[in-house]
Amino acid sequence: MKKIFLFVCLMVTYSIYAQEFFEDEDNKMECTSVTVGKKASKDGSVMTSHTDDSGRSRTNMTVEPAKDYAVGELQTIYKREACPKGTPVMPQYCNVKVGEIPQVAHTYQFLNTAYPCMNEKQLAIGESTFGGREELRSSAGMIDCQALCMLMMQRCATAREAITLAGDLLKKYGWNDGGECLTIADKNEVWHLEIVGPGKDKVGAVWAAQRVPDDHVAVNANASTIREIDLKNQDYFMASDNVYRVAEENGWYDKKKETFRFAYAYAPDSRTMLACRRREWRVFDLLAPSLKLDPNAENYPFSVKPDSLVTLQDMVRVFKDYYEGTEYDMRKNITTTDNNGKTVISPLANPFMKSDELKLFKVNGGWHGRGERAIAVHFTVYATILQCRSWLPDEVGALCWFDLDNVASSVYVPIYASVNDLPSTYKTCGRVTGFSTEAAWWAFNRLGTIAAKRWGDMRKVVDDAWVPMQQEFFDNQAQTESQALELLKTNPQKAKQFLTDYTGKQCNRAVDKAWETGDYIWSHFDGAW
Repeated sequence: MKKIFLFVCLMVTYSIYAQEFFEDEDNKMECTSVTVGKKASKDGSVMTSHTDDSGRSRTNMTVEPAKDYAVGELQTIYKREACPKGTPVMPQYCNVKVGEIPQVAHTYQFLNTAYPCMNEKQLAIGESTFGGREELRSSAGMIDCQALCMLMMQRCATAREAITLAGDLLKKYGWNDGGECLTIADKNEVWHLEIVGPGKDKVGAVWAAQRVPDDHVAVNANASTIREIDLKNQDYFMASDNVYRVAEENGWYDKKKETFRFAYAYAPDSRTMLACRRREWRVFDLLAPSLKLDPNAENYPFSVKPDSLVTLQDMVRVFKDYYEGTEYDMRKNITTTDNNGKTVISPLANPFMKSDELKLFKVNGGWHGRGERAIAVHFTVYATILQCRSWLPDEVGALCWFDLDNVASSVYVPIYASVNDLPSTYKTCGRVTGFSTEAAWWAFNRLGTIAAKRWGDMRKVVDDAWVPMQQEFFDNQAQTESQALELLKTNPQKAKQFLTDYTGKQCNRAVDKAWETGDYIWSHFDGAW
Protein backbone atom coordinates (compact mmCIF):
# COMPACT_ATOMS: atom_id res chain seq x y z
CA MET A 1 0.00 0.00 0.00
CA LYS A 2 2.89 2.34 0.77
CA LYS A 3 4.30 1.86 -2.74
CA ILE A 4 0.90 2.48 -4.32
CA PHE A 5 0.45 5.63 -2.24
CA LEU A 6 3.90 6.89 -3.25
CA PHE A 7 3.16 6.21 -6.92
CA VAL A 8 -0.16 8.09 -6.76
CA CYS A 9 1.40 11.05 -4.96
CA LEU A 10 4.22 11.27 -7.49
CA MET A 11 1.92 11.09 -10.48
CA VAL A 12 -0.51 13.67 -9.05
CA THR A 13 2.40 16.01 -8.32
CA TYR A 14 3.83 15.39 -11.78
CA SER A 15 0.47 15.88 -13.51
CA ILE A 16 -0.02 19.25 -11.83
CA TYR A 17 3.55 20.30 -12.63
CA ALA A 18 3.33 19.13 -16.23
CA GLN A 19 -0.07 20.74 -16.84
CA GLU A 20 1.23 24.09 -15.56
CA PHE A 21 4.07 23.90 -18.06
CA PHE A 22 2.15 22.60 -21.04
CA GLU A 23 -0.43 25.36 -20.73
CA ASP A 24 2.32 27.99 -21.11
CA GLU A 25 2.16 29.04 -24.75
CA ASP A 26 5.39 31.02 -24.51
CA ASN A 27 7.37 27.79 -24.16
CA LYS A 28 6.99 27.09 -27.86
CA MET A 29 9.93 29.46 -28.54
CA GLU A 30 12.63 27.44 -26.83
CA CYS A 31 15.10 25.42 -28.92
CA THR A 32 18.87 25.22 -29.30
CA SER A 33 20.79 24.16 -32.41
CA VAL A 34 24.57 23.64 -32.67
CA THR A 35 26.28 23.12 -36.04
CA VAL A 36 29.72 21.71 -36.87
CA GLY A 37 31.64 21.93 -40.16
CA LYS A 38 33.36 18.86 -41.59
CA LYS A 39 36.86 20.10 -40.71
CA ALA A 40 35.77 20.98 -37.18
CA SER A 41 34.55 17.47 -36.29
CA LYS A 42 36.81 14.67 -35.10
CA ASP A 43 35.54 12.13 -37.64
CA GLY A 44 34.97 14.50 -40.56
CA SER A 45 31.19 14.46 -40.34
CA VAL A 46 29.06 17.55 -40.85
CA MET A 47 26.68 17.98 -37.93
CA THR A 48 23.56 19.89 -37.10
CA SER A 49 21.31 19.40 -34.08
CA HIS A 50 18.11 20.44 -32.35
CA THR A 51 16.41 20.41 -28.98
CA ASP A 52 12.65 20.68 -29.42
CA ASP A 53 11.83 22.55 -26.22
CA SER A 54 8.19 23.14 -27.08
CA GLY A 55 5.43 22.36 -24.61
CA ARG A 56 3.11 20.94 -27.26
CA SER A 57 5.18 19.14 -29.91
CA ARG A 58 4.48 15.50 -30.61
CA THR A 59 6.87 13.07 -28.97
CA ASN A 60 7.16 10.37 -31.61
CA MET A 61 9.24 9.63 -34.71
CA THR A 62 8.06 7.79 -37.80
CA VAL A 63 9.76 6.70 -41.02
CA GLU A 64 8.14 8.24 -44.09
CA PRO A 65 9.11 6.07 -47.09
CA ALA A 66 10.15 7.32 -50.51
CA LYS A 67 7.22 7.59 -52.93
CA ASP A 68 6.47 8.11 -56.62
CA TYR A 69 3.62 10.31 -57.82
CA ALA A 70 1.71 10.72 -61.05
CA VAL A 71 1.68 13.96 -63.00
CA GLY A 72 -0.91 16.34 -61.57
CA GLU A 73 -0.97 14.96 -58.02
CA LEU A 74 -1.02 17.53 -55.23
CA GLN A 75 0.77 17.87 -51.89
CA THR A 76 -1.52 18.93 -49.05
CA ILE A 77 -0.02 21.64 -46.84
CA TYR A 78 -0.93 21.76 -43.15
CA LYS A 79 -0.24 24.47 -40.58
CA ARG A 80 0.47 23.57 -36.98
CA GLU A 81 -1.88 25.26 -34.51
CA ALA A 82 -2.54 24.78 -30.81
CA CYS A 83 -5.49 22.46 -30.17
CA PRO A 84 -8.32 23.84 -28.01
CA LYS A 85 -7.49 23.41 -24.35
CA GLY A 86 -9.18 20.45 -22.71
CA THR A 87 -9.72 18.58 -25.97
CA PRO A 88 -6.67 16.29 -26.07
CA VAL A 89 -5.36 14.12 -23.26
CA MET A 90 -2.54 16.63 -22.95
CA PRO A 91 -2.23 20.00 -24.71
CA GLN A 92 -0.71 19.55 -28.16
CA TYR A 93 -0.68 20.90 -31.68
CA CYS A 94 -3.21 20.07 -34.38
CA ASN A 95 -2.57 20.11 -38.13
CA VAL A 96 -4.96 22.37 -40.00
CA LYS A 97 -5.15 22.14 -43.80
CA VAL A 98 -4.28 25.44 -45.48
CA GLY A 99 -3.97 24.45 -49.13
CA GLU A 100 -2.29 22.32 -51.79
CA ILE A 101 0.74 22.66 -54.05
CA PRO A 102 1.90 20.52 -56.99
CA GLN A 103 3.59 17.29 -55.93
CA VAL A 104 6.95 16.23 -57.37
CA ALA A 105 7.46 12.96 -59.23
CA HIS A 106 9.56 11.37 -56.46
CA THR A 107 10.04 12.09 -52.76
CA TYR A 108 12.84 10.82 -50.53
CA GLN A 109 12.50 8.72 -47.39
CA PHE A 110 12.88 10.77 -44.21
CA LEU A 111 12.71 10.59 -40.42
CA ASN A 112 9.53 12.41 -39.48
CA THR A 113 9.72 14.15 -36.13
CA ALA A 114 7.74 17.25 -35.08
CA TYR A 115 10.28 19.09 -37.23
CA PRO A 116 11.23 16.53 -39.93
CA CYS A 117 14.95 16.08 -39.37
CA MET A 118 16.86 13.83 -41.81
CA ASN A 119 16.41 12.11 -45.15
CA GLU A 120 17.99 9.18 -46.98
CA LYS A 121 20.25 11.53 -48.99
CA GLN A 122 21.99 12.80 -45.85
CA LEU A 123 20.17 16.12 -45.73
CA ALA A 124 19.66 17.12 -42.08
CA ILE A 125 17.83 20.01 -40.43
CA GLY A 126 17.83 21.56 -36.95
CA GLU A 127 15.58 24.42 -35.84
CA SER A 128 15.38 27.36 -33.44
CA THR A 129 12.64 30.01 -33.25
CA PHE A 130 13.68 33.64 -32.84
CA GLY A 131 10.35 35.40 -33.28
CA GLY A 132 11.24 38.56 -35.18
CA ARG A 133 9.15 41.68 -35.56
CA GLU A 134 5.47 41.00 -34.96
CA GLU A 135 4.42 43.29 -37.82
CA LEU A 136 6.16 40.98 -40.29
CA ARG A 137 3.85 38.05 -39.59
CA SER A 138 1.31 37.26 -42.28
CA SER A 139 -1.60 34.85 -42.28
CA ALA A 140 -1.83 35.10 -46.07
CA GLY A 141 0.95 32.57 -46.62
CA MET A 142 0.60 28.78 -46.70
CA ILE A 143 3.90 27.39 -45.40
CA ASP A 144 5.01 27.26 -41.75
CA CYS A 145 8.26 25.91 -40.35
CA GLN A 146 7.19 22.27 -40.01
CA ALA A 147 5.75 22.20 -43.52
CA LEU A 148 8.92 23.72 -44.96
CA CYS A 149 11.10 21.13 -43.20
CA MET A 150 8.93 18.36 -44.62
CA LEU A 151 9.12 19.74 -48.16
CA MET A 152 12.91 20.04 -47.91
CA MET A 153 13.19 16.46 -46.66
CA GLN A 154 10.99 15.16 -49.46
CA ARG A 155 12.58 17.06 -52.32
CA CYS A 156 16.22 17.96 -51.62
CA ALA A 157 19.60 16.24 -51.31
CA THR A 158 21.86 19.17 -50.39
CA ALA A 159 21.69 22.23 -48.15
CA ARG A 160 21.94 24.61 -51.10
CA GLU A 161 19.09 22.82 -52.87
CA ALA A 162 17.00 23.12 -49.70
CA ILE A 163 17.65 26.85 -49.34
CA THR A 164 16.88 27.45 -53.03
CA LEU A 165 13.67 25.43 -52.71
CA ALA A 166 12.67 27.43 -49.64
CA GLY A 167 13.21 30.69 -51.50
CA ASP A 168 11.13 29.56 -54.47
CA LEU A 169 8.25 28.09 -52.45
CA LEU A 170 8.02 30.97 -49.98
CA LYS A 171 8.04 33.59 -52.72
CA LYS A 172 5.15 31.82 -54.46
CA TYR A 173 3.09 30.46 -51.57
CA GLY A 174 4.16 32.60 -48.62
CA TRP A 175 5.56 32.15 -45.11
CA ASN A 176 2.96 31.68 -42.39
CA ASP A 177 5.06 31.67 -39.22
CA GLY A 178 7.26 33.78 -36.97
CA GLY A 179 11.00 34.20 -37.28
CA GLU A 180 12.74 30.84 -37.63
CA CYS A 181 16.29 29.62 -38.05
CA LEU A 182 16.81 26.31 -39.85
CA THR A 183 20.29 24.82 -39.53
CA ILE A 184 20.69 22.77 -42.70
CA ALA A 185 23.50 20.25 -43.22
CA ASP A 186 24.52 17.86 -45.96
CA LYS A 187 27.57 15.67 -46.54
CA ASN A 188 29.83 18.63 -47.23
CA GLU A 189 28.59 21.81 -45.57
CA VAL A 190 26.15 23.36 -43.12
CA TRP A 191 24.15 26.60 -43.40
CA HIS A 192 21.94 28.70 -41.13
CA LEU A 193 18.76 29.89 -42.88
CA GLU A 194 16.82 32.63 -41.09
CA ILE A 195 13.29 33.45 -42.26
CA VAL A 196 10.73 36.10 -41.30
CA GLY A 197 7.39 37.06 -42.81
CA PRO A 198 6.87 39.68 -45.55
CA GLY A 199 4.42 41.86 -43.58
CA LYS A 200 0.74 41.68 -42.65
CA ASP A 201 -1.54 40.27 -45.35
CA LYS A 202 1.35 39.82 -47.79
CA VAL A 203 2.48 36.63 -49.52
CA GLY A 204 6.19 35.93 -49.53
CA ALA A 205 9.07 35.95 -47.05
CA VAL A 206 12.28 37.71 -46.14
CA TRP A 207 15.28 35.51 -45.55
CA ALA A 208 19.05 35.26 -45.38
CA ALA A 209 21.36 32.26 -45.24
CA GLN A 210 24.96 32.05 -44.06
CA ARG A 211 27.32 29.10 -44.37
CA VAL A 212 29.35 27.91 -41.41
CA PRO A 213 33.04 27.66 -42.42
CA ASP A 214 34.18 24.04 -42.62
CA ASP A 215 36.53 24.42 -39.64
CA HIS A 216 34.02 26.27 -37.45
CA VAL A 217 31.11 25.60 -35.10
CA ALA A 218 28.03 27.81 -34.75
CA VAL A 219 24.90 28.03 -32.61
CA ASN A 220 21.37 29.40 -32.72
CA ALA A 221 19.59 29.73 -29.38
CA ASN A 222 16.33 31.55 -30.18
CA ALA A 223 18.03 34.69 -31.47
CA SER A 224 18.86 35.82 -34.97
CA THR A 225 22.64 35.58 -35.43
CA ILE A 226 23.07 36.59 -39.08
CA ARG A 227 24.23 40.19 -39.20
CA GLU A 228 26.29 41.56 -42.12
CA ILE A 229 25.74 39.70 -45.39
CA ASP A 230 27.88 39.79 -48.53
CA LEU A 231 25.77 38.58 -51.43
CA LYS A 232 28.74 38.85 -53.78
CA ASN A 233 30.27 35.95 -51.85
CA GLN A 234 27.86 33.30 -53.08
CA ASP A 235 29.83 30.51 -51.43
CA TYR A 236 28.86 31.81 -48.01
CA PHE A 237 25.73 33.95 -48.36
CA MET A 238 22.30 33.79 -49.95
CA ALA A 239 19.21 35.96 -49.40
CA SER A 240 15.75 36.80 -50.75
CA ASP A 241 15.61 39.53 -53.37
CA ASN A 242 13.67 41.76 -50.95
CA VAL A 243 16.06 41.43 -48.00
CA TYR A 244 17.17 45.10 -48.11
CA ARG A 245 14.00 46.62 -49.52
CA VAL A 246 11.59 45.51 -46.78
CA ALA A 247 13.92 46.84 -44.09
CA GLU A 248 14.29 50.18 -45.90
CA GLU A 249 10.55 50.56 -46.53
CA ASN A 250 9.84 50.08 -42.84
CA GLY A 251 12.59 52.38 -41.60
CA TRP A 252 14.61 49.60 -40.02
CA TYR A 253 17.68 50.25 -42.17
CA ASP A 254 19.13 53.37 -43.77
CA LYS A 255 21.72 52.42 -46.37
CA LYS A 256 23.16 55.95 -46.31
CA LYS A 257 23.93 55.82 -42.59
CA GLU A 258 24.59 52.23 -41.55
CA THR A 259 25.72 48.77 -42.50
CA PHE A 260 22.86 46.35 -43.06
CA ARG A 261 22.57 43.71 -40.34
CA PHE A 262 19.81 41.14 -40.81
CA ALA A 263 19.36 40.45 -37.07
CA TYR A 264 18.98 44.12 -36.17
CA ALA A 265 16.70 44.88 -39.09
CA TYR A 266 14.29 42.00 -38.57
CA ALA A 267 14.70 40.61 -35.03
CA PRO A 268 16.36 43.26 -32.84
CA ASP A 269 14.65 42.14 -29.63
CA SER A 270 16.16 38.68 -29.91
CA ARG A 271 19.68 40.15 -29.61
CA THR A 272 18.87 41.66 -26.21
CA MET A 273 17.48 38.51 -24.55
CA LEU A 274 19.85 37.19 -21.90
CA ALA A 275 18.59 33.62 -22.13
CA CYS A 276 19.54 33.51 -25.81
CA ARG A 277 22.89 35.27 -25.60
CA ARG A 278 24.02 33.27 -22.58
CA ARG A 279 23.45 29.95 -24.39
CA GLU A 280 25.41 31.24 -27.37
CA TRP A 281 28.25 32.11 -25.02
CA ARG A 282 28.07 28.75 -23.25
CA VAL A 283 28.29 26.70 -26.45
CA PHE A 284 31.35 28.65 -27.55
CA ASP A 285 32.77 28.57 -24.01
CA LEU A 286 32.55 24.77 -23.93
CA LEU A 287 33.95 24.22 -27.43
CA ALA A 288 36.39 27.13 -27.68
CA PRO A 289 37.24 28.21 -24.10
CA SER A 290 40.51 29.79 -25.22
CA LEU A 291 38.52 32.67 -26.76
CA LYS A 292 37.46 33.77 -23.26
CA LEU A 293 34.30 35.37 -24.61
CA ASP A 294 32.37 37.75 -22.37
CA PRO A 295 29.28 35.95 -20.96
CA ASN A 296 27.42 39.27 -20.89
CA ALA A 297 28.14 40.41 -24.43
CA GLU A 298 25.31 41.37 -26.77
CA ASN A 299 26.90 39.72 -29.80
CA TYR A 300 29.28 36.85 -30.45
CA PRO A 301 30.91 35.74 -33.70
CA PHE A 302 28.52 33.99 -36.07
CA SER A 303 30.84 30.98 -35.81
CA VAL A 304 34.17 30.13 -34.17
CA LYS A 305 36.97 27.62 -34.60
CA PRO A 306 36.83 25.07 -31.74
CA ASP A 307 39.91 24.52 -29.59
CA SER A 308 39.91 20.85 -30.53
CA LEU A 309 38.03 18.77 -33.08
CA VAL A 310 34.45 18.17 -31.93
CA THR A 311 33.38 14.64 -31.02
CA LEU A 312 29.96 13.17 -30.38
CA GLN A 313 30.87 13.14 -26.70
CA ASP A 314 31.46 16.90 -26.93
CA MET A 315 28.05 17.44 -28.50
CA VAL A 316 26.34 15.43 -25.78
CA ARG A 317 28.22 17.39 -23.12
CA VAL A 318 27.01 20.66 -24.62
CA PHE A 319 23.37 19.58 -24.66
CA LYS A 320 23.47 18.24 -21.10
CA ASP A 321 24.78 21.56 -19.80
CA TYR A 322 23.02 23.78 -17.25
CA TYR A 323 25.98 26.04 -16.40
CA GLU A 324 27.29 23.72 -13.71
CA GLY A 325 30.63 25.01 -12.43
CA THR A 326 29.92 28.58 -13.51
CA GLU A 327 28.45 31.54 -11.68
CA TYR A 328 25.28 31.03 -13.74
CA ASP A 329 24.53 27.57 -12.29
CA MET A 330 20.76 27.41 -11.82
CA ARG A 331 21.19 25.82 -8.38
CA LYS A 332 23.70 28.27 -6.93
CA ASN A 333 21.47 29.93 -4.32
CA ILE A 334 19.89 26.71 -3.04
CA THR A 335 22.40 25.65 -0.40
CA THR A 336 22.83 23.50 2.68
CA THR A 337 25.61 22.71 5.15
CA ASP A 338 27.62 19.51 4.81
CA ASN A 339 29.04 17.37 7.60
CA ASN A 340 32.09 19.62 7.80
CA GLY A 341 30.04 22.76 8.20
CA LYS A 342 30.77 23.92 4.65
CA THR A 343 28.06 25.61 2.61
CA VAL A 344 27.32 23.51 -0.49
CA ILE A 345 24.62 23.28 -3.13
CA SER A 346 21.72 21.28 -1.72
CA PRO A 347 21.01 17.83 -3.20
CA LEU A 348 17.42 19.06 -3.46
CA ALA A 349 18.52 21.93 -5.71
CA ASN A 350 16.84 21.53 -9.10
CA PRO A 351 18.54 23.05 -12.17
CA PHE A 352 15.33 22.59 -14.16
CA MET A 353 13.05 24.88 -12.16
CA LYS A 354 10.22 26.90 -13.61
CA SER A 355 10.42 30.69 -13.83
CA ASP A 356 8.56 31.40 -10.59
CA GLU A 357 10.84 29.00 -8.73
CA LEU A 358 13.94 30.62 -10.23
CA LYS A 359 12.70 34.01 -9.05
CA LEU A 360 12.14 32.59 -5.56
CA PHE A 361 15.80 31.61 -5.39
CA LYS A 362 16.98 34.83 -7.08
CA VAL A 363 18.36 33.16 -10.22
CA ASN A 364 18.04 36.03 -12.71
CA GLY A 365 14.28 35.82 -13.07
CA GLY A 366 13.93 32.89 -15.43
CA TRP A 367 13.50 32.60 -19.20
CA HIS A 368 10.03 34.09 -19.43
CA GLY A 369 11.18 36.98 -17.27
CA ARG A 370 13.89 37.46 -19.91
CA GLY A 371 16.44 36.04 -17.49
CA GLU A 372 18.41 32.81 -17.47
CA ARG A 373 17.68 29.45 -19.02
CA ALA A 374 20.16 26.70 -19.67
CA ILE A 375 20.75 24.49 -22.69
CA ALA A 376 19.41 21.43 -20.84
CA VAL A 377 15.82 22.00 -19.68
CA HIS A 378 13.06 19.81 -18.29
CA PHE A 379 10.66 20.69 -21.09
CA THR A 380 12.67 19.31 -23.99
CA VAL A 381 10.37 16.95 -25.91
CA TYR A 382 13.11 15.39 -28.02
CA ALA A 383 16.61 16.23 -29.23
CA THR A 384 18.70 15.26 -32.24
CA ILE A 385 22.37 15.24 -33.17
CA LEU A 386 22.52 14.64 -36.92
CA GLN A 387 25.63 13.33 -38.66
CA CYS A 388 26.17 13.59 -42.42
CA ARG A 389 29.23 11.60 -43.55
CA SER A 390 30.57 11.98 -47.08
CA TRP A 391 32.91 8.98 -46.96
CA LEU A 392 30.02 6.56 -46.42
CA PRO A 393 27.18 5.56 -48.74
CA ASP A 394 23.94 7.32 -47.86
CA GLU A 395 22.36 4.17 -46.43
CA VAL A 396 24.98 4.15 -43.68
CA GLY A 397 26.19 7.75 -43.61
CA ALA A 398 22.92 9.42 -42.60
CA LEU A 399 22.75 8.97 -38.83
CA CYS A 400 20.37 10.58 -36.34
CA TRP A 401 21.22 10.43 -32.65
CA PHE A 402 17.79 10.72 -31.00
CA ASP A 403 17.08 11.67 -27.39
CA LEU A 404 13.71 11.85 -25.67
CA ASP A 405 12.90 14.38 -22.95
CA ASN A 406 15.51 16.30 -20.91
CA VAL A 407 18.94 15.55 -22.39
CA ALA A 408 20.54 15.82 -18.94
CA SER A 409 18.59 12.77 -17.75
CA SER A 410 18.33 10.82 -21.00
CA VAL A 411 20.44 9.12 -23.69
CA TYR A 412 20.93 9.52 -27.46
CA VAL A 413 20.13 6.36 -29.44
CA PRO A 414 21.40 5.74 -33.01
CA ILE A 415 18.73 5.81 -35.73
CA TYR A 416 19.85 5.45 -39.34
CA ALA A 417 17.81 7.41 -41.88
CA SER A 418 17.64 4.33 -44.12
CA VAL A 419 15.78 2.11 -41.63
CA ASN A 420 12.58 0.40 -42.72
CA ASP A 421 10.76 0.91 -39.43
CA LEU A 422 11.08 1.85 -35.75
CA PRO A 423 9.90 0.18 -32.52
CA SER A 424 6.23 0.82 -31.80
CA THR A 425 7.00 2.77 -28.61
CA TYR A 426 9.00 5.32 -30.63
CA LYS A 427 6.18 5.67 -33.17
CA THR A 428 3.57 6.26 -30.44
CA CYS A 429 2.99 9.87 -29.38
CA GLY A 430 2.91 10.21 -25.61
CA ARG A 431 1.10 13.52 -25.94
CA VAL A 432 -1.93 11.64 -27.28
CA THR A 433 -1.86 8.58 -25.02
CA GLY A 434 -1.31 10.31 -21.70
CA PHE A 435 0.89 8.39 -19.25
CA SER A 436 1.51 5.05 -20.93
CA THR A 437 4.16 2.35 -21.16
CA GLU A 438 3.29 2.13 -24.87
CA ALA A 439 5.02 5.46 -25.61
CA ALA A 440 8.81 5.64 -25.22
CA TRP A 441 8.73 9.33 -24.28
CA TRP A 442 6.96 8.61 -21.00
CA ALA A 443 9.77 6.34 -19.80
CA PHE A 444 12.27 9.18 -20.13
CA ASN A 445 9.88 11.90 -19.01
CA ARG A 446 8.99 10.06 -15.80
CA LEU A 447 12.65 9.42 -15.03
CA GLY A 448 13.68 13.01 -15.70
CA THR A 449 10.81 14.50 -13.72
CA ILE A 450 11.39 12.54 -10.53
CA ALA A 451 15.20 12.73 -10.77
CA ALA A 452 15.04 16.52 -10.90
CA LYS A 453 13.30 16.64 -7.51
CA ARG A 454 16.46 15.50 -5.73
CA TRP A 455 18.99 16.08 -8.48
CA GLY A 456 22.10 16.21 -6.33
CA ASP A 457 21.63 12.58 -5.30
CA MET A 458 19.58 11.11 -8.13
CA ARG A 459 21.81 12.40 -10.95
CA LYS A 460 24.38 9.82 -9.84
CA VAL A 461 21.88 7.05 -10.50
CA VAL A 462 20.94 8.62 -13.85
CA ASP A 463 24.59 8.91 -14.88
CA ASP A 464 25.28 5.31 -13.84
CA ALA A 465 22.52 4.25 -16.21
CA TRP A 466 23.31 6.42 -19.21
CA VAL A 467 27.02 7.22 -19.35
CA PRO A 468 28.16 3.62 -20.01
CA MET A 469 25.29 2.98 -22.42
CA GLN A 470 25.98 6.19 -24.36
CA GLN A 471 29.65 5.30 -24.72
CA GLU A 472 28.75 1.77 -25.78
CA PHE A 473 26.50 3.16 -28.53
CA PHE A 474 29.37 5.31 -29.79
CA ASP A 475 31.88 2.48 -29.57
CA ASN A 476 29.60 0.07 -31.45
CA GLN A 477 29.35 2.24 -34.54
CA ALA A 478 32.55 1.10 -36.26
CA GLN A 479 31.73 -2.61 -36.11
CA THR A 480 28.04 -2.11 -36.90
CA GLU A 481 28.75 0.03 -39.93
CA SER A 482 31.48 -2.29 -41.15
CA GLN A 483 28.94 -5.13 -41.21
CA ALA A 484 26.37 -2.94 -42.95
CA LEU A 485 28.88 -1.92 -45.61
CA GLU A 486 29.71 -5.56 -46.36
CA LEU A 487 26.04 -6.40 -46.74
CA LEU A 488 25.49 -3.34 -48.90
CA LYS A 489 27.94 -4.64 -51.51
CA THR A 490 25.74 -7.60 -52.40
CA ASN A 491 22.30 -7.04 -50.90
CA PRO A 492 21.18 -3.45 -50.15
CA GLN A 493 17.81 -4.56 -48.75
CA LYS A 494 19.51 -6.93 -46.33
CA ALA A 495 21.84 -4.12 -45.25
CA LYS A 496 18.88 -1.84 -44.55
CA GLN A 497 17.15 -4.56 -42.55
CA PHE A 498 20.37 -5.11 -40.58
CA LEU A 499 20.46 -1.41 -39.67
CA THR A 500 16.73 -1.49 -38.90
CA ASP A 501 17.24 -4.39 -36.48
CA TYR A 502 20.26 -2.73 -34.88
CA THR A 503 18.45 0.59 -34.46
CA GLY A 504 15.39 -1.12 -32.98
CA LYS A 505 17.46 -3.11 -30.52
CA GLN A 506 19.24 -0.04 -29.16
CA CYS A 507 16.00 1.96 -28.94
CA ASN A 508 14.36 -0.84 -26.96
CA ARG A 509 17.37 -1.18 -24.66
CA ALA A 510 17.22 2.53 -23.84
CA VAL A 511 13.49 2.48 -23.10
CA ASP A 512 13.82 -0.58 -20.86
CA LYS A 513 16.68 1.08 -18.99
CA ALA A 514 14.65 4.27 -18.50
CA TRP A 515 11.77 2.36 -16.93
CA GLU A 516 14.17 0.29 -14.83
CA THR A 517 16.07 3.34 -13.58
CA GLY A 518 12.87 5.19 -12.74
CA ASP A 519 11.65 2.20 -10.74
CA TYR A 520 14.98 2.03 -8.93
CA ILE A 521 14.81 5.71 -7.93
CA TRP A 522 11.28 5.30 -6.60
CA SER A 523 12.26 2.38 -4.43
CA HIS A 524 15.80 3.45 -3.49
CA PHE A 525 14.78 6.92 -2.35
CA ASP A 526 11.47 5.78 -0.79
CA GLY A 527 10.71 7.76 2.35
CA ALA A 528 13.27 10.45 1.54
CA TRP A 529 11.25 12.70 -0.77
